[in-house]
Amino acid sequence: MIMALTRKLITVTLLGFFAQFATAQNQAALGALQEIAGIVASINHFPSDADKAALGDISNNDSLPQGVRMIASAASSINHAPSDESKQVMAQLQAAARAPEAVKSLAKIISDFNHMPSDEDKVTLSQLFP
Repeated sequence: MIMALTRKLITVTLLGFFAQFATAQNQAALGALQEIAGIVASINHFPSDADKAALGDISNNDSLPQGVRMIASAASSINHAPSDESKQVMAQLQAAARAPEAVKSLAKIISDFNHMPSDEDKVTLSQLFP
């Protein structure tokens, strides 16, 4: 009986630990997405050097989900418009069944980027990633 109780206690403890880890990872991903969205909303033809450095930090952060890193890389590559490769990657993210709608919207805004985000895109970004 004590052994069964101990197993249950260990299981509950481990589940709580993993849930906290997942929550922390989700918070880090959300923070990175908010930073990307803020940068995309402010781009005028191409990201500034400081913005490219911040996006590079995000895209090189292996602790973030791959989709977040791909979005940062695509935003960093904007030079009046995203590269063809970035457009393809953003299309893949938009088609991904498991991607959250906010991520799909950000991917679409980056994919459709032309010199600067539209006023509508800026509003969308500020609402999705306050």
